[in-house]
Amino acid sequence: MRTWIEVKKENIEHNCKVFRSLIGPDRLLAAVVKSNAYGHNLIDFSLEAESMDIDLLAVDSIIEGKTLREKGVKKPILVLGYTLKDDVEYAASNNISLTIADFPTLENLQNIKSGKNKIKIHLKIDTGMHRQGFFVSEIPEVIRTLKRLKDKIVTEGIYTHFASAKNPSFRAVTMGQIGDFKKATDVMEKEGFQNLTKHAAATSGTIIFPESHFDMVRVGIGVYGLWPSKETKAAFKNKLSLKPVLSWKTIISQVKELPEGSFVGYDMTERLDRPSRVAILPIGYWHGFPLSLSSIGEVIIRGEKAKVLGRVCMDMTLVDITDIKDVKIGDEVTLIGKEGEEEIAADDLSFLAGTSTYEIITCLNPRIKRVFT
Repeated sequence: MRTWIEVKKENIEHNCKVFRSLIGPDRLLAAVVKSNAYGHNLIDFSLEAESMDIDLLAVDSIIEGKTLREKGVKKPILVLGYTLKDDVEYAASNNISLTIADFPTLENLQNIKSGKNKIKIHLKIDTGMHRQGFFVSEIPEVIRTLKRLKDKIVTEGIYTHFASAKNPSFRAVTMGQIGDFKKATDVMEKEGFQNLTKHAAATSGTIIFPESHFDMVRVGIGVYGLWPSKETKAAFKNKLSLKPVLSWKTIISQVKELPEGSFVGYDMTERLDRPSRVAILPIGYWHGFPLSLSSIGEVIIRGEKAKVLGRVCMDMTLVDITDIKDVKIGDEVTLIGKEGEEEIAADDLSFLAGTSTYEIITCLNPRIKRVFT
């Protein structure tokens, strides 16, 4: 392979244990595997997670849920995103729970022919994210509609999502959202909905706000061993040991000598200020190595860092190996991960690229082979 992604199974298990220790044995632990399991491979990662201490898998779409069911995943699945009405029957027949976040979608459930299987739903409550969800003030009308549709649906859960839980220095907004969520759940329970699975916390909420654990937490980036923000990492890295699951590798496909003053790559964006030895890597922005790393990114070769030269191309990237001895075609190159004493974390790439760690890992091309070890 010219490029591949390594996924370490023992680190998945380690991270699951970290979050299980935070929430205890009596709450449910959901692993969020949407967006190709945050770049780690939806199918293979989910199969691994299913064998560990995970109670539920959360996906974005019914398509992801179908894919997992067809590959033999047995754990309960929750779709977090919008589901087209034509796919609701499949969900009801295959133990896939759906998020319902607005009245038109809720009303449409009465027209679904789900046979003997009731449609399992989780209500999404908008407590301040102002994305999906019913407002707290709409709960009485939601309840009336649910009671009218009780022969069709099972109201399995109720949840919300935090807008700014990633910074432990700013508690007020998140605590306000927790308060509003409790108002919604209190109304539901008073009206007879006593056995709802209540959930609010994603990774940062699980780490920072134990008040938000309720009956279940939804851990996304944390189960992959990555921190949701630099603020969370700074505050908790000495208390929690998260282990990155993913490493990204490539090889050197060509080595060449260039004289001082040579321009490198498209549009002559970088000029060499010394005679240089340059290596060509067979990866580029098509693979997920951002264009914005042009002339500033780094990789690891033979345990030493090598700087990106010139513009990152669609399928090739050039790096400076002048100060690294004995580099040759076929040598392994680390793009994300650790080699010897050097490390390039996904966080490092996101900082240099001016984006988020989430974007770096989810944009890794799904055609790149994921090797689980």
